[in-house]
Amino acid sequence: MADQAERTDGDPEHRPRGRRPLTWWADATAYDEENDQLVTIGQSPENRRQALIKLMWIGIWMAYMGAPVSDLADGHHTVPATVCGALGLLAFVTVYLVLIFRHTGRALSRRTVFGALGTICALAVVLTLTMGGDWLVLCVYVSVAFGAVLPLRLSRWAIPLNTVCMVAVGVLVRGSHGLVSALIVPSLLGGFAMTGVRQMVRTTRALRAARATVAQLAANEERLRLARDLHDLLGHSLSLITLKSELAGRMLPGKPEQAARQVADIERVSRQALVDVREAVSGFRRPTLEAEVAGARTALAAAGIAADLSRAGTHHPDLPPDQEGALAWALREAVTNVVRHSGARRCAVTLDETGGELCLTVTDDGRGATGPHGNGLTGLAERLQLADGRLETGPGERGGFTLRALVPLSRGARAELPSQAAP
Repeated sequence: MADQAERTDGDPEHRPRGRRPLTWWADATAYDEENDQLVTIGQSPENRRQALIKLMWIGIWMAYMGAPVSDLADGHHTVPATVCGALGLLAFVTVYLVLIFRHTGRALSRRTVFGALGTICALAVVLTLTMGGDWLVLCVYVSVAFGAVLPLRLSRWAIPLNTVCMVAVGVLVRGSHGLVSALIVPSLLGGFAMTGVRQMVRTTRALRAARATVAQLAANEERLRLARDLHDLLGHSLSLITLKSELAGRMLPGKPEQAARQVADIERVSRQALVDVREAVSGFRRPTLEAEVAGARTALAAAGIAADLSRAGTHHPDLPPDQEGALAWALREAVTNVVRHSGARRCAVTLDETGGELCLTVTDDGRGATGPHGNGLTGLAERLQLADGRLETGPGERGGFTLRALVPLSRGARAELPSQAAP
């Protein structure tokens, strides 16, 4: 089947509801009333192999033309009748192929479609009545054309009606009664098979669209993941580099050795940030709580903030990697915000079990929230949701700001928690 471009009268989304498009016949497409859209028949070949298969398929369908061609070749018609029959058959085949297999970008008007259908109907009847019963097979092609270019609400009546007309014409033609009975099933089957092809094409196109949508959603999700990772990685690392650079600048005149140590720390943090970015881009970045607790201690100390990490611990339960990674990102984002925005003097980090959940709490005594959440906390909430967790933020009991990240504990992790908590 050939490709025919899908067309509508303007944008379907701006078309008034309840009105069918006026050009369902455009490009010999069929109008699907159920889904209010045009259904194209087939697809143009993408390579030589597909073109060959399409030609073979056309050839199979044209096998019925062997009967009228054989009738012309037998020579029992007069020369004028043979010439007229050959021209009529050529016209019939041409119009039929235009209706069924056309795949140009030029639209067929409604008048052209009905004119073409009327032409092949008239040719089928006239040629059968004048040339003989062998030409009755043309009515099968008429049924196929009805199934291909008419909407279902019309084709479901036109195909049986054409079959009845074929039987009536066959009764009028001498010696064609046996052929009539043999062509009833092909006429009905060919026409309704074409409507089935339309349904199959519509389903295939819907599946292709769904597959494209899934691929687009996956790409968007990957972009969001990369954006979250880069924000969290670079925000933390650059904040630490900025603090140590300022500290090194103040130490340089009187304490060059200590300034050199700060510069060495800057180099180490920069190299680690480069590694983290590469891992994030590759999709292999998954921080651990143990590493982030150590990083939090370093960042808070560099900012001159007293850190209370006694209840954070490094011997946390054996959480699944996704849950541990979400808590590690939460700790990194929370400490980065404390260093950059809070103006706090103290910061406490705790890790406790609460009602079957592992809760990470980061509290500071700074100025608290001064506006809506930024991209960092929004991305953090999304990370925790992916790990079946949640994020809670708000003012602390004594002022400042408190961030709580909670993830569910697995059954095995709950059993390990008491034993690991013991001294």
